[in-house]
Amino acid sequence: MNKPAANPFHPRNRHQGRYDFAALTAAHPPLADKVRPNGYGELSVDFADPQAVMLLNQALLKLFYNLNWQLPEGYLTPPVPGRADYIHALADLLATDNGGVIPRDVDVMDIGCGANCIYPLIGHAEYGWRFTGTEITAEAITAANHIVASNPGLQRGIRLRRQKQAEAIFAGVVHKNERYQAVLCNPPFHASAEEAAAGSQRKVRNLGLKKNAPLNFGGQHNELWCDGGERRFIGRMIEESVAFADRIVWFTSLVSRKENLPALRDQLRDAEAYEVRIIEMAQGQKQSRFLAWTFLPEAGRAQRLKR
Repeated sequence: MNKPAANPFHPRNRHQGRYDFAALTAAHPPLADKVRPNGYGELSVDFADPQAVMLLNQALLKLFYNLNWQLPEGYLTPPVPGRADYIHALADLLATDNGGVIPRDVDVMDIGCGANCIYPLIGHAEYGWRFTGTEITAEAITAANHIVASNPGLQRGIRLRRQKQAEAIFAGVVHKNERYQAVLCNPPFHASAEEAAAGSQRKVRNLGLKKNAPLNFGGQHNELWCDGGERRFIGRMIEESVAFADRIVWFTSLVSRKENLPALRDQLRDAEAYEVRIIEMAQGQKQSRFLAWTFLPEAGRAQRLKR
């Protein structure tokens, strides 16, 4: 049986090729108990087992970034290699306004950083960027702060803020006189709890599990769904971004559903965004992308990235 070909990650992504389980288990010995041969005779883990996925993430973050990482039960465990791709692609975007050089003196806001805090962790480790992560629940903020506190030196580069206004994106978390070179966001995908549950069932089928198998795909509801799904969430970002047009250079968000792009582009045209880009990314067997927009002309962007 031939193994499916995998699409390459970003060239700077540390997670090229297949997992090196010898190195991963050496970096994080508890992972060893979860490593087994898969259907191709290669070492792997059961990706339907949340504990195995958690241990794999801990090993990846320890081996490649020397980070200690833990997550409370019930929260989404992010795929580290794919998350790293967004960071590297964002770095390329910023470099286009900085003479082709990736800027290092950069402030980034992560909208909905989650309890896992994954984008700030990778972005700070790779490029030394400073991050402000926002979240709507106190529990997620507490968990993310615990990760930051568990890694000496991170408190100088990552701070967390709670968004207390349920319908706000930037208001209340972008403080007076603050400026950011970029915003990133991985918005809730589904439009309802029912849609999120159906998505979990599809994952069960794709992994070849029995129909009545327990659902091991966690996530708090605000991680999985919001009214209107990602289309509405990104739409709210666009609406609110107009008021922060001169304080944030690039606004970006992942867009999981490609069919949402035309409506979002129309909304950005109506908002009079100066430039809109769609950045395509290949992550394993999955194609993904992020939408980027700015209200600043090239000269203004370059000036803000020259600090």
